[in-house]
Amino acid sequence: MTQNPFESLGAGGLDLNALMEQAQKMQEQLASAQDQLAETIVEGTVAGGAVTVRVNGIGELVGVDIKQGEFDGSDPDDLEDLSAVIVAAYREAKGQADALAAQTMGPLAGGLGGGGLPGQGGETPKLGF
Repeated sequence: MTQNPFESLGAGGLDLNALMEQAQKMQEQLASAQDQLAETIVEGTVAGGAVTVRVNGIGELVGVDIKQGEFDGSDPDDLEDLSAVIVAAYREAKGQADALAAQTMGPLAGGLGGGGLPGQGGETPKLGF
């Protein structure tokens, strides 16, 4: 069998240089988007502003603010409540960070047919041979 499997792609065949350039460009765009997300801060605030948690766009915890006078720490139940409120504030902020990441990274994955990965809702790309 001596037939070239890339003949169906046209007279020029597969332009590997163009493909590599496109992959490099996408990699640079992805890195730029990740840098932008790492620098973006979102907040989650709960309990009427008693606790505010800040995370960056990639979900890393970068700060916690506790409003003075809301929790005195002298009662174990008070500290347990504080822990629960911090977790709730983090979950709110993380949800916002995840939505921001999906919005920012979504266009970069759009060319992959719904992610292009198994289980990501997109069909597996088919090659022409």
